[in-house]
Order: sequence, then structure tokens, then C-alpha cells
Amino acid sequence: MADAADAVSADRFRATDLVVTTKPDRTPVTDADQAVERTLRALIESERPGDAILGEEYGTEGTGSRRWILDPIDGTANFLRGVPVWATLIALAVDDIPVVGVVSAPALGKRWWAARGEGAHASDLLTGETDRRLAVSGVRDLADSSISYNSLKGWDEYHRLPSLVALSRHVWRTRAYGEMWSYMMVAEGQLEVAAEFDLQPYDMAALVPIVEEAGGRFTSIDGAPGPWQGSALATNGLLHDAVLARLGADAGLPFAGLD
Repeated sequence: MADAADAVSADRFRATDLVVTTKPDRTPVTDADQAVERTLRALIESERPGDAILGEEYGTEGTGSRRWILDPIDGTANFLRGVPVWATLIALAVDDIPVVGVVSAPALGKRWWAARGEGAHASDLLTGETDRRLAVSGVRDLADSSISYNSLKGWDEYHRLPSLVALSRHVWRTRAYGEMWSYMMVAEGQLEVAAEFDLQPYDMAALVPIVEEAGGRFTSIDGAPGPWQGSALATNGLLHDAVLARLGADAGLPFAGLD
């Protein structure tokens, strides 16, 4: 499925005739988003005709305990601007628990995948690695941690920017790598924390098995498990409770500025 998706998306990346429209929620969609999802749906319907599907572009189809959750291009804004940080996200959830996740980023030459009990893995065209086992970092102190918050605007819209700024004062580095990449960097041990708001299940479902099989934890920013609460907090596990406590303790405080 990832190979088929990559063949479609890579061909349309930086295409001069890329068609971009705006959805009712005012987010952009390209002809590549739609073509990738159609390709994935056709494969699922052929190989697993009894499974349900939830996709960003074409909604829900079917019912049952097995459901494929698809984001054809996570990072559409990057895709349409020619920025290579985007990926196809493919997840299989059983009884609403993501058990398989694939993140394929052809413009970066990277792919990550995991299944429950099978570990998390990655391939990289640049290094020639075809199956590298992933593990989160062993950092145990917030003061030594590196975090990615992904979008200041998102935190501000949910009135949680003060808590993010407060957290930033207790860590080593803050960056906004963005999209799925932040979470894959947690799984690879390059970051300790990735978090953001304003997400849908198809933005997160594929990330959950990869982070967790690498030894990390994945919840909402308020601590609820899974990809269903509209926000994400992924950590190396060792710092998860500390980050939850810090964000909860500092939520709603008046913004004191960056000092």
C-alpha cells in the first residue's frame, strides 16, 4: 500500500499542474491527496473487502471491528509549497486500537512502520538501511530533553500557549519540526517530546504503534490514550508523566512573555 501511495504522490510532488482547492474547513487539498486515497481504498477493497475505512478525503465506509485509517498526504501545505516534509499515513485499528502503522515519506527517502508485538522499524534511502529497529531515547530529566511543539498557533487557539512556554523553560531545546516527522523523531530517539493540538484520528493513528513499539508513550495532551481526543503527546515514556503534569499545572496561567 505504501509503495502504491508513494508512486502517486512522488509523481505529483512539485508538479507544475498540481490542482489545489479548499475544503469546507478551509484547509487545502490537492489532486494528489485525492488520488492517493483512492488508490489505497481500491487496494483495501480488493484485499480486505470486509474491513471498514476512515480516510481524510472520502470519509467513512463500512463498519466492523477492523478499520483502516488513512491520511493520504499528511502535510498537504508542505506538499503544495514544495517542502519535502510530508507523508502518507496508513493505520489498521482493531476495536479502535491502532495495531499497525506505516508512515511513508518518499520526498525524504524514509519510511517507518510497526505492528503490535513486532517492534518499530525504519528504512532510509540515504543511508541504505532497509530495516533498522527503532528505540526511543533514555533521557530521564526534562532539563536534558528536546521537544517539538509543531505549531504555536495551534497551542494559542486552544488557550494552551502559556503552558507550552512554561514547559519550554524546563527543557534543553525547543523546535517545531512539524507534521509526522516530530513523532518519528521521538521513535528514533532524536527527540524526547512531540505535542500538538487540532488533530484528527487520521493524523495520529499510524503514529501510535510506531511510537509505542519503539518504547514510547502516546496520549492526548490531557493524558487520554489513543488518537481520538484531538491532540497528541508522544514521549520517550520516561518523561511522559512529567510533561503531562507540567502542562496540566501550567495550563491557563497568564502569558508572561518569553524571558
